[in-house]
Amino acid sequence: MTSNHLDHPTTPRTGTGSSHGKTILIGEHAVVYGAPALVLPVTDVRVTATVTPAPGGTGHHLDSAVHTGPLDLAPAAVMPTVTAVTATLRHLGVTDQAVHVRVDSAVPTARGMGSSAAVAAAVTAGVADAFGVVLDADTHHELIQECERVAHGRPSGLDARGVVADAPVWFEGGRIGPVELGARFVFVVADTGVPGHTRQAVAAVRERHDSDPAGVDAVVDRIGALARTARGTLVAGDAQGLGATMDAAHELLTALDVSSADLDRLVGAARAADALGAKLTGGGRGGCVLALAADDDHADRIAAALRGAGAAATWTTSIGDRV
Repeated sequence: MTSNHLDHPTTPRTGTGSSHGKTILIGEHAVVYGAPALVLPVTDVRVTATVTPAPGGTGHHLDSAVHTGPLDLAPAAVMPTVTAVTATLRHLGVTDQAVHVRVDSAVPTARGMGSSAAVAAAVTAGVADAFGVVLDADTHHELIQECERVAHGRPSGLDARGVVADAPVWFEGGRIGPVELGARFVFVVADTGVPGHTRQAVAAVRERHDSDPAGVDAVVDRIGALARTARGTLVAGDAQGLGATMDAAHELLTALDVSSADLDRLVGAARAADALGAKLTGGGRGGCVLALAADDDHADRIAAALRGAGAAATWTTSIGDRV
């Protein structure tokens, strides 16, 4: 049953929900000022939520890497997950059921890969599934966003879209659109091992904008233009052009002072391994880099070079596999 509200409760069952990580291809930081962004799903880095109703139970229970125990004793870091459970039950009109939620997540936290949104997406879908409901896309998005507001304050919605997409997403003005692909593209994501500091980086860019609005607006406009160029290269199947666009985006993000020595080192290592392009992805000042490979074998070589340069972990992801 697809529904926004459970008017006639079905027999409770064990429900499941899943989602995946995401990266930003082009557009981080500039999207805060209205510029467009391109978001890539990282479908092999997954989150799974298993939700078991406990009729007559006295409280919700969570089993996760961050907290195992009653939800009402969960630490602040788990509040978005608590919201995922309570908001979905409220939306379904379920008031007399406790649930046991297990979360298994391979998406690293504080790395710009959408961890909080991915967990929210999986848990909200899993809770709904436990009561026989498939959330429609708009309702699911709003529930994820409710959790993201707890996690981040004023989320753009970009992560909420990316973690449930199975193809690249064009994000502009809070709205999404499809991206046509003219070829298969292979990317390597590498973790610096250093948590990203998105809030601080966004605040620093905003402070800089306050003191030099014309200068920051010029960089934002250029990043927005690069996002449009990147979309064109995806449509055309132009990997070389996309790589050059990624390189240019990294230089602009560096100009905004959101890169770091760790990020720059990995970007340099990817380029030394002949990556077609490489850049930081996400909020910056830690987190991950994104590199474009010519093919799968090249991706393996880039990943090895990145690990040799100190990357804590690497993942390979591709888009356009059906082209």
